[in-house]
Amino acid sequence: MTHAPGELLAPATFALDPAFAIAAVDRRLFGSFVEHMGRCVYTGIYEAEHPSADTDGFRRDVLDLTRELGVSLVRYPGGNFVSSYRWQDGVGPRAQRPTRLDLAWRGIEPNEVGLNEFMVWAREAAVEPMMAVNLGTGGVQDAVDLIEYANHGEGTFFSDLRRSHGVKEPHDIALWCLGNELDGPWQMGQKTPYEYGRLAAETGKAMRMVDPRIELVAVGSSNSRMPTFGTWERVVLEQTYDQVDYISLHDYYEPIGDDLASFVASSVDMDAFIDAVVATADGVGAQLRSRKRLKLSFDEWNVWYQSRFVGQQNLDWTFARELIEDEFTVADAVVVGGLLITLLRHADRVGVACQAQLVNVIAPIRTRAGGPAWRQTIFHPFALTARLARGSVLRVEVSGPTVPTAAFGAVAALDATATYDEATGGVVVLAVNRSLDQALPVDVDLRAVVDRHGDLVVTEHQLIADDDAGASNTEATPDRVVPRTGSGASVRDRHLHCLLPPLSWTVIQLEPSVPGPPTP
Repeated sequence: MTHAPGELLAPATFALDPAFAIAAVDRRLFGSFVEHMGRCVYTGIYEAEHPSADTDGFRRDVLDLTRELGVSLVRYPGGNFVSSYRWQDGVGPRAQRPTRLDLAWRGIEPNEVGLNEFMVWAREAAVEPMMAVNLGTGGVQDAVDLIEYANHGEGTFFSDLRRSHGVKEPHDIALWCLGNELDGPWQMGQKTPYEYGRLAAETGKAMRMVDPRIELVAVGSSNSRMPTFGTWERVVLEQTYDQVDYISLHDYYEPIGDDLASFVASSVDMDAFIDAVVATADGVGAQLRSRKRLKLSFDEWNVWYQSRFVGQQNLDWTFARELIEDEFTVADAVVVGGLLITLLRHADRVGVACQAQLVNVIAPIRTRAGGPAWRQTIFHPFALTARLARGSVLRVEVSGPTVPTAAFGAVAALDATATYDEATGGVVVLAVNRSLDQALPVDVDLRAVVDRHGDLVVTEHQLIADDDAGASNTEATPDRVVPRTGSGASVRDRHLHCLLPPLSWTVIQLEPSVPGPPTP
């Protein structure tokens, strides 16, 4: 059903029941990405001459914002960068490290920051590292040498080399990406799915011989519009299924022309992408008679205005250039909130997710060299979701009005998910109103939760919405767009009632009015 502009939409409804849990909220869903690209590393996380720099050269203002953002995991050092990267260039005395050409982004790479510096930063930021190996111009031996350097204790060439570099204890990195986007013609060392699958399988096998505790991510399609999508996943997994724990997905979203309605419904595309990869992975598992259930790593996702990008081939060789530093709007923040809802909705199969990237490069955090750092609009739905989503994701089946889109046809006006913490009885509802001009009443049936924990009350209600969907945060106005406290949300007759503004993202936290153990 659709409505004329200006009308109040008919209510959207759904029920929450703790008996219908999808999966636990994995903190790895709140990952990010640091690539040696543009100003993500240099003048982003690292700027030795900055007034806020610590003794290791890392910007404390960016560290503070990273912790506030709630990032749990960071993928490093790429991205396209890793496909021609020599990890050995980034270790040892800085004065002896070579300056190299970065073929991916036509950058001048001084190698001031490498593996050991990144691990220092990761500890300061309280994030888990997700390390990528070079399977573009590199191969099995290079990856084996790296994991020996990073994870082996002592008594071998590369572990003792690490110790000679001042790092006595192994890094014990658990999560490893077997390359990056090797289906893409833009990638150094592009491969066919069979070529990549064989290389990844042999690399993973050898890496596990060094450290059998590790988890491995195979490269999936660079996006669902690649001509090899589907075939790539099938052929790669036929070679790697027994060796890997995850297959990756990457995708970015932007408006096509002035079609804002389809852009706001971008999560429909992400849902379909995830479902397709799950089906392909399970098909391969069935073909191999395997009991293993592969998980997904959506380790690059975000809004990215790729139509504004001049293209890698048009860049000059430069150090730390401003590169795809998109300035995000209210509409972008609503889309990011919707993509987070999708990732949570698939928590049973998506075990890792990384918003790309952390600083400056299509990022929630922006900096000026020598100057301040500030939060972009997309910072806020990520930070609130990471802080509030706890326990298990509950199944949500929405009934209600639809809105028209050119890309996806009629879509539900309400995109929503919810989490439930059995220990406390707390519930968090996350919701997007996809209508561009109509408010949306929402009715959530809480009876199954109330029966276990007693009456619920609203303890937090935040939303991202603005009369100007194009409003953004800048260095001059860093707080133009911030979450605002919602009003009117309440629990009556064991139902949550609220009104979502047009083009908005909302989070509502509910807690038992009398805390106590759940009723058996």
